[in-house]
Amino acid sequence: MKADYYLKRLKQKDIKPTANRILVLKTLLSLSCPAGLNDLEILIDTMDKSSIFRVLNVFLEHNLIHVIEDGNGIHKFEICSGEEHCSLSDMHAHFYCESCHQIFCFKNRPIPTIEFPEGFVTHSINYLVKGTCPKCKKNK
Repeated sequence: MKADYYLKRLKQKDIKPTANRILVLKTLLSLSCPAGLNDLEILIDTMDKSSIFRVLNVFLEHNLIHVIEDGNGIHKFEICSGEEHCSLSDMHAHFYCESCHQIFCFKNRPIPTIEFPEGFVTHSINYLVKGTCPKCKKNK
């Protein structure tokens, strides 16, 4: 992706572009599954953990990323698929392998709609299914 794309995504969410923010955005966009803070620290060796954490918080505040809890209390982050607006329809199912501890994204599997009683407003959904991935099942 071209540098203009990263600047456009940040501008769409009213986020001031900085070198660190562009680097974290570029890294998250390059991944096929959500990444935790420790994963990002390994992938971005030019930034320390606290700087990455601050960028992630800005991205969360501006709805550029979603948080997925991986089943062990660790937060994983991924870019919201909606470029202009972030909505519940942009969220999708995830699968957590209890053997290899990897999270798999199923972007083509939307989260089922749940009707709540009047007065309840949903802002985010974490839909995580736990089990064994095909690779781990084959190795057992």
